[in-house]
Order: sequence, then structure tokens, then C-alpha cells
Amino acid sequence: MKVYTARQPILNRKQNVVAYELLFRDGAENFFPDVDPHEATSKLIMRTHLNDGLMPITNGKPALINFCQESLLKELPLLLPKKQVMVEILETVEPTDDVYQMCRQLFHQGYHLALDDFIYKPEWSRFFNLIKMVKFDLMQTPLPKVAPLVQALKKRKNIKLLAEKVENQEEFDQAKEMGISFFQGYFFCKPEMREKRDVEGNQLILLQLYQEALKTPLNVNALSHYFEHDVGLSYKLLRFINSGFIPITQEINSIKQALVYLGDEKTRKFIALLTTAMLAENKPKELIRMAIIRAKFCEISAQKAFPAMSEPAFLVGLFSLLDAILDQPMEYILNTLSISEEITLALKENSDSPLGTLIKMVRLFEDGKWYQTENEARKINLNYQQISDYFKKAVIWSNAYEEL
Repeated sequence: MKVYTARQPILNRKQNVVAYELLFRDGAENFFPDVDPHEATSKLIMRTHLNDGLMPITNGKPALINFCQESLLKELPLLLPKKQVMVEILETVEPTDDVYQMCRQLFHQGYHLALDDFIYKPEWSRFFNLIKMVKFDLMQTPLPKVAPLVQALKKRKNIKLLAEKVENQEEFDQAKEMGISFFQGYFFCKPEMREKRDVEGNQLILLQLYQEALKTPLNVNALSHYFEHDVGLSYKLLRFINSGFIPITQEINSIKQALVYLGDEKTRKFIALLTTAMLAENKPKELIRMAIIRAKFCEISAQKAFPAMSEPAFLVGLFSLLDAILDQPMEYILNTLSISEEITLALKENSDSPLGTLIKMVRLFEDGKWYQTENEARKINLNYQQISDYFKKAVIWSNAYEEL
């Protein structure tokens, strides 16, 4: 049996990522409807904790892992390091005496417990002293419906509240006002459409820098001009040179020398990363992290599927969140960039080209939609095992850019 692993970020009230939920199935749209949840969780633990470890896929942050009733009663959580995981009790678990005793054992051994997609029943009340977090699915139980329970649980100092499937800024603000502390969903990636809003000055300079980097051959003098007039850009360039990504065999004495030393391909890639990161300066860090992971994910996948297109694949992944970064419709942004038609079509999500299929596959993978992911992967001669491995490599690679 295959087990598919993806992650979804969990954010605090400041929209900083504090943990990741690891997913092994697709929820309502399950590709394997006959798969036993206990077996699936066992495989998930084997592929993460007992293989590469949890830390690479969670950036060193805690992992929330779902446990069904059988997994709990067979003491599967005890295989995991208590400081690295939160045991998420699925909504299908019944509040029986056996389950309660197992939760008491986990609690007294130092494990943190969460109730997933919680809907109150009196039988759960005795569990509240053992619970660290209660999660509400806003698609299933909207904020007005859970408001009374939220107010009651807020009185318990040991319990934190999390809202899942937050779809927009309004829901996020309402949930915060109600006293909810943590959030899950891609609301921070959705563009906020604002009428007559233009690109700000510093953003325009960054886009001009990127436009210059697209030219062939590369004009090092023109690029140097941009860096030399911005201390921050220069500092980041030199940080990148000394980050260990490339061997340093000579002293770097100028911006121009640094760009020549990098070479055309690495310079273009660095400027693309830098531009995207700085445009997202006032956005949640997870947004730029996702963009960088997507870029490398697309590049690695393309290197296997269609090697000649790995560089444009990198840009498709990197720019696939520009609408969220700039709070502008993607159509508008693409009209301001001189990029190839194939990249443009892929970013508009209306292309059946290899690049269009690739970014569609990546989005489906992030959403945990295994069946659709597999279908798209097959179109470019990849399978799920391959892209799952590529995703892990992309996560590890992206970690090195967080301090640039």
C-alpha cells in the first residue's frame, strides 16, 4: 500500500508558522477508500520518523499527526518523540473509557494532545483536562456556530484553540477577535483585490532588476548598477556568495565581480529568489517559503521529466504566488513581466503544456489531493513516489534561504 505524505502549515496570531500537520490521506476525497487508517498512520510514521526523521519535513517545528482509535489503543503515538509531535485525535474516535485511559497515559508521559474537527458531546468533557488544543473546521462548523463553545473553552488555560480551513482575511480577523490562537489554511496565500492599486516604488525597482536579469546575454554592468544603489541588495548578494552554496576560491572585491563569479544561470536564479522574497517582505514568512519550495520542487521534477525546461520550471514555481505577494490579479502582474508565453500560460492555470501540468501537479500535492496529483504526474511520466521524494528535497533546500 502507498502512503502519501504532505504538510500543511499552522500559524499563530502574528501569521508566523509554528507547526505543520502531516497528512497521509485526502479526507472526504480519499484515493484509497478501503485503506485502514491505522495502517496508513503506521506507514506515515515509518516513512518520516523511522526514515529521514520528522525534522527535515517540518523545518524543525512540531508535527501534528492524526491517530484513529485503533492507532491510539495500540499505543502507536509512543513510537514518536514527545517533544516533536502533537497527537491529533481524529473526529472518528469515540470517547470510550479505553481511549480516555490511553490519553491519560500519553498526557502523563508528556505528550500534547489535540482534538481534530471537534464537535462537542458531553462524553468529551472529562478529556478536557488532558487536551492541549481543540481544532474547529470552519467549513463544517462556522464561527457563529462554535462561538459559545469557544467562549467556554477559553476559560480553560490549558487549552489552545485552532481554526481550520480559514478562507479569507475576514474569517481570520473574526477568529482572532473570538480568542482563537492558531490557524490552518491558505487564507494568507489568497490575493486581496484592491481597486486602482499600483505597484509600489521599491517593488517596481525589484521588478526592473528581474527584467534586466531576463535579458540574454546578461548585462553585468546594468545589474551592478541596481545592486550598488541599494545597500540591502548588495548585502544579500554577498551573503548568498558566502552561504556555502558555491565554493569560494578568490576574494570578492566588487558587486560586478560577485555577479561574474556567480555566472549567468546562478545570477538569474538568485535575482528571481531575491525579488520574490523582498516583494513579500510584509507578508507571512510561510508565503515566501512556499514560493521557494515550489520553485525547487518544480525544478527537480522538470529535471527528471523534461530536463531542457528545468530553468523555466523553477520560475513557474517561484512566481506562482505572485498574486498573493503583490495583492494583484495574476493576469495584471503577467502583463508587466517580459516572460515567455509558456511560463505565462502555466501561471494563468489554463495550459496543458508540460509546465502547466507541472504547476497543477504541485498545487494538488500541497492540498493533499493524491488521486489528482497522481493523474497529473503520469502526464509527465512521473509517479507519486518520485514527486514525494522531490518535495522533501525541495523543503531541505529551501531551508538554507530563510536567512537571506
